[in-house]
Amino acid sequence: MNIKLVLLVLTLGTLMAAVDTTIVLLALPTITVDLNTDLLTSIWVLLAYLLVLAILTTQTGRLGDILGRSKIYNLGFILFTLASALAGASANIYELIAFRVIQAIGGAMLTANSNAIIADIFPPQERGRAYGITSLGWNIGALLGIVLGGILTTFFGWRFIFYINVPIGIIAVIIGLRNIKDINKVKSSLDITGALILGISLTFISLSVMFMAANGMSMQYLLELLVGVLLVPLFIYNEIKVKMPMINISVFKIRLLSFSLISSFLQGVGALALTFLLIMYLQGVRGLSPLDSSLLLTPSYIIASVLAPIMGRRADKGSPGLIAGIGLIFIFISLLLYYLLLTPTTPLYDILWISAITGIGSAMFWPSNAAAIMYYAPKQYYGSVSGISRTLGSIGTVLSYVMSISIATLVIPRYVAFEILLGTNALDPKTGADFVQGLHFAFLVSAVIIIVASIFSIASGIKRKLSS
Repeated sequence: MNIKLVLLVLTLGTLMAAVDTTIVLLALPTITVDLNTDLLTSIWVLLAYLLVLAILTTQTGRLGDILGRSKIYNLGFILFTLASALAGASANIYELIAFRVIQAIGGAMLTANSNAIIADIFPPQERGRAYGITSLGWNIGALLGIVLGGILTTFFGWRFIFYINVPIGIIAVIIGLRNIKDINKVKSSLDITGALILGISLTFISLSVMFMAANGMSMQYLLELLVGVLLVPLFIYNEIKVKMPMINISVFKIRLLSFSLISSFLQGVGALALTFLLIMYLQGVRGLSPLDSSLLLTPSYIIASVLAPIMGRRADKGSPGLIAGIGLIFIFISLLLYYLLLTPTTPLYDILWISAITGIGSAMFWPSNAAAIMYYAPKQYYGSVSGISRTLGSIGTVLSYVMSISIATLVIPRYVAFEILLGTNALDPKTGADFVQGLHFAFLVSAVIIIVASIFSIASGIKRKLSS
């Protein structure tokens, strides 16, 4: 096994998953027009991908435990690559959403098993560096997704945002099949019931909120939201009772592990739609194009790409949870600065330097949090714990986007909010000022969530330091 090549494949997998989380956002306007649909339908090209990741990541991590992580990871790359080619060739919006679902299944196989593969082949004192390198892939992927989403859509057409995955995927599959080998297998089984309950719950919640954002409040949508929320305790009950649960509640009895997992979830809820909100501001209030808006946010990803491996090596020396918590404080500061400084006339260079602070925080959080989670995870549960971490993060991301869209459409007229997202409209000064006030509320809520997440991370870091 060539460890450097394995790390290369894992980084490529992380990069591709990150690209396809962000690249669709800037292509939505063109997809909507070209496939003759509406934004409420086309936004499911994004949400369907995130939902499937949230539902299947734990299960595909468990499949890696049972069948071998190399098999599941490499199969995930094959599925992801094939679905990318099919998505690019879609004849209508429903085909595109269906192929995005298949792509997300492959993405779940990749993301659920990558951390566990690292935990298999690297000793604890070297994992932070490895997670830092894969975090580099995530940040570069997110950056490429934003920039390429605009460039490819503008000059080549939206289909190339999917076609670009194909050559990368073929190379990664060839390297992965030759170099990633199975080390640990354990007896386990899948929790189909839990996956179904969680999937129905998240779908009802997302659908109801999206329809309320597009069409206004109604009893039907409220009932759908209620059904989604009421299924959550049923899911938890199933997880407690079933022999092999989707989310193994027992791992939360490991206090330090549970602190890091909770921190990962809260970070997803509080921070991952920050880019979405800022693009709404830059397009709707400042009148910038989608591509120009995204380029203003690149400092965050560039800085995170440079610093993530460094922070990962620092986490190897001890107290990764503490480093992750300090990173969250940087993100909290950036949210607070947006809350305090963002106005309809804020100098655009303020966005640049505040975005840089977010990048520092992200670089500290991601590799350190991953290292902390796998440090505390029992060896026989590497795959499932890695899957739990990714699942909680994906659920947080879905909730973050839903929350952002809801806030945007509460403050300004619904049709205007969707036109801003499409990049086809800018707000008049009065409405723009109202929208900024709504963004202030969103940033404040996110800041509170992030500071709570930092408390959990710092607590796990301090406890590990005292016990080491």
